[in-house]
Amino acid sequence: MDRLSLILVIIGALNWLLVGLFQFDLVAALFGGYNSVLSRIIYTLVGLAGLWSISLLFRDRQKA
Repeated sequence: MDRLSLILVIIGALNWLLVGLFQFDLVAALFGGYNSVLSRIIYTLVGLAGLWSISLLFRDRQKA
């Protein structure tokens, strides 16, 4: 679950990078616009992954 969340957070961060630099929303372009159901699902999954990733800040690290 941690790895999946991290992947989704990275995808979200790259999308925001594109929005910030080029005013281009890749998720909206790929999935039918900002308000399409599929785009909203992707945005929701990325947001939930971000919330899950907050827990990574507070976990004890295991020493290998």
